[in-house]
Amino acid sequence: MSVSQQPVFRRRVAAEVWIVLGLSLGQSAVYALVNIAARLTAETPLAEQTATLNASQSERPYLDLVYQLLSIGFALVPVALALYLLSEHGRSAVRSLGLDRSRPARDLGWGVALAAAIGIPGLAFYVLGRALGITVEVQASALDTHWWTVPVLLLSAFQNGLLEEVIAVGYLYERTRELGWNRVKFIVASSLLRGSYHLYQGIGPFLGNVVMGVVFSWFYTSPRFQPDGRRRVIPLVVAHTLLDVVAFVGYALVPAEWREALGIR
Repeated sequence: MSVSQQPVFRRRVAAEVWIVLGLSLGQSAVYALVNIAARLTAETPLAEQTATLNASQSERPYLDLVYQLLSIGFALVPVALALYLLSEHGRSAVRSLGLDRSRPARDLGWGVALAAAIGIPGLAFYVLGRALGITVEVQASALDTHWWTVPVLLLSAFQNGLLEEVIAVGYLYERTRELGWNRVKFIVASSLLRGSYHLYQGIGPFLGNVVMGVVFSWFYTSPRFQPDGRRRVIPLVVAHTLLDVVAFVGYALVPAEWREALGIR
């Protein structure tokens, strides 16, 4: 690419990034910002407000199932778009982002390790936020009990992991490199983006997800964990999915008095 073409190329890349984010996590971040502003200016204190992560969309069970599956499916369209855009010039975006199955054991191992490293501090941020009154009460699932409830929650957890890690980490890193960003600038931007679309849950989850973003984006871009130079987003997807599975499904296994003490319904 000639020097004269570089400004045009960077403008196109920047526009593409804004479009992809506007269709996915960026849109969620804007809504979350408006939501937290509404919460903070409401008469009800933040600590007495509730956020529902998986809400029922119909009183009729099978119609609710259809709505849930449609929501999950359409939420993954931006992932398909990002992979399509990164597959220019015949390269495989799945391979370049490390979404293939070439290292299943290693990817699973790192995913479990990352989930363990993030899970306890994340819970601590939530509990501290509840104690300080800066975090809303999180209702992990408001779905009625049906034969499909757990499978849908598992799919929802996977959808969150794939969407957030592919867009906020894999795709964003590829495109910001083309814009001339260094590693530190990318980590800061990716982490703040991750925290921003969780603001609807309060300040505690915002901070906790910023920390999660730093760890995940640092891991993804670290040569120490990518010895052959191939970055892999699969461990992040695994870790994120496991965290959400625990939040969406595992909470039911926690004694009611513990959930009440933590402010989790």
